[in-house]
Amino acid sequence: MKFEPGHNVWRVAHSRRAAMLVDAADYFAAIRSAMIKAERSIMIAGWDIHSQTRLVGPTGEVDDGYPAPFAEFLTALVKERPELKVRILLWDFSMLYAAERDPFPTMTLHWKTPHNIRFCLDDRVPIGSSQHQKLVVVDDCVGFSGGLDITIRRWDTSKHEFNDPHRVDPAGKPYPPFHDVQMVVDGDAAEALGDLMRDRWLCAAYEKVPAYKSCSGNWPDNVTPDFHDADIAISRTQPRFDELPQAREVEALFFDMIDTAERTIYIENQFLTALPIANRLASRLREKPELEALIITPQSHVSWLEVQSMRAGRARFSAVLEEFGERVWVCYPEVAQGEEKTLTMVHSKVMIVDDTILRIGSANLNNRSMGTDTECDLTVVAANDEQRASIVAMRNRLLADHCGVTEADAAAAVDQHKGALIAAARGLSGNGHALRDIIEDSTTSPEAFALISGVADPEKPIGAEEFVSNMFGGFVPARNFSTVLKVVLAGVVIVMLALIWQFVPLARPDAVREMLADLNGNTFAPLIVVGAFIVAGSLMFPVTVLIAATAAAFGPWLGFAYAGIGALASALVTYGIGAALGKRTLRNLLGPKLNRVRQSVAKRGVIAVAAIRLVPVAPFTVVNLAAGASSIPVFDYMVGTFIGMLPGMIMISAVGNQFARIMTNPTALDLGLLAAAVAAWIGLSIGLQVVISRYWSPSR
Repeated sequence: MKFEPGHNVWRVAHSRRAAMLVDAADYFAAIRSAMIKAERSIMIAGWDIHSQTRLVGPTGEVDDGYPAPFAEFLTALVKERPELKVRILLWDFSMLYAAERDPFPTMTLHWKTPHNIRFCLDDRVPIGSSQHQKLVVVDDCVGFSGGLDITIRRWDTSKHEFNDPHRVDPAGKPYPPFHDVQMVVDGDAAEALGDLMRDRWLCAAYEKVPAYKSCSGNWPDNVTPDFHDADIAISRTQPRFDELPQAREVEALFFDMIDTAERTIYIENQFLTALPIANRLASRLREKPELEALIITPQSHVSWLEVQSMRAGRARFSAVLEEFGERVWVCYPEVAQGEEKTLTMVHSKVMIVDDTILRIGSANLNNRSMGTDTECDLTVVAANDEQRASIVAMRNRLLADHCGVTEADAAAAVDQHKGALIAAARGLSGNGHALRDIIEDSTTSPEAFALISGVADPEKPIGAEEFVSNMFGGFVPARNFSTVLKVVLAGVVIVMLALIWQFVPLARPDAVREMLADLNGNTFAPLIVVGAFIVAGSLMFPVTVLIAATAAAFGPWLGFAYAGIGALASALVTYGIGAALGKRTLRNLLGPKLNRVRQSVAKRGVIAVAAIRLVPVAPFTVVNLAAGASSIPVFDYMVGTFIGMLPGMIMISAVGNQFARIMTNPTALDLGLLAAAVAAWIGLSIGLQVVISRYWSPSR
């Protein structure tokens, strides 16, 4: 099989060592060892990351002097090594999964950890998509990729014992056996995974991360390489989003692997719903009468949504292959103890073809992984007899783990059946473990399945993205339900604050006007008004109320002058406060997403500030503080503030003395004047924005 960058792979890179890590006990031990050796950089990306994950090996305990829980472990590392930077990228998950997740990941992985642990929720995917890659890269020297997240209810050993006292969640609740597979690589392949992580971090956090590649011996202890000097192919799924082009290398590689199969295809996968894959496999089985496919998948799924969509989709996937009888076996692992039985959750994503091609990654055999979610798979094509023998040994080990026997027993069974995987697998059983026929009992109607799978397993991001792209100039909005929730919550907070201001007499224009009216004729009135604006702005008092009251108290001309000077002075002072607080303080509070605001503001300078003032997206003082902490020059900031606030101040001043009455007891004439003033405000705002955009160059 040929690797073709841009078609079935993103990049092919050399690895001096590579190994398969079976189940979370081995994986957690390996990443723990590699992280302890980290000198400069740890980068982590996941679909689910939990701060309380016990990062422990097969014994279930730790003996290296560091805490077991993930967040505490990282905190101890960075306190010991201040030069070490940790970046954690977590999918900004849909609220559908909230009950299963760390409820407050920003607090547990960002606010409660040292500043050199950077945490970012990744919402930079289209509607209906998720960030599904599971990556860990240490110093650009060792990289991990596969199906395992650093989260709870994943830890298990390859023994998959019926009852393991260490297989419990943080609440002490036990869970069934759990099977997954990860791959570890070093050398150029690890550096390539580092590049992939940096690209994702730049997309989500708007921050460039330098390459490190110290390579002083990060290879994890007690991990014996399965390959030496191997070429590792990295394949991605990347939905089109903003400036990111679409990549469907994962799907193309599945097709190409199937098309090269001659004798055996071994598959472990959580989901089987992608009918194009099933049809391609069926076509190859017809072409090659000696070809067989052993497919291991979970019998049941956890949530109602998965049962109704993924399980029903699996039934349709399996139906495509029914004509091949015993040449295809779709089965699940069972663990028994006496009369009691439990099911092993198969979460792995593995494919082995003809003992010569090994693939381990994050991509399921469902529609989402082909074009909707971000994915990363690693593939090795055996280049010599030693590598072929390693792939055979890895396949036998996986088969042995499911069947409760040794790798030697599995190898002997395959040899006994002359390489026939299905016959060997059906006869293998030990320690209560065995593979069983999948029992399909889905009662989902075709109509309901089409509706549910359109949400749970879409072939592409939800919605007509071409339409959205055309309407909004190529911008594809983030898909995240939690983002929607944040907007709703922010709206609720704003409404609540507005209601509160209704009951605070000081926050009414007429009340403020009466206070300011006493200053009319006072020699020091300008200084007092400007001082009031500065103090009020620092205390988050609504600046619009002050402008309106000033115009009502001093008249349209003098009020306009006082209000303009006061608003600009308040903006400058709070800008200075933001600069004094500094980028680090706001970043510690808001996280890397602050970079988005800083970058967009700094890039456009005056235009950006004017636009924010014209259509305020945040309170006056909040914008000032954020601008002060950003890299925008003070000149651009003040000019943009003046231009952006000018239309509103003109409108309020034009209404003048009537503004307080309009706010409390308006007449029909008052409402007409207000409507005319608002129309003038909109027109002037649009005109100013056009002039700024056309004649003001951000690179002057």
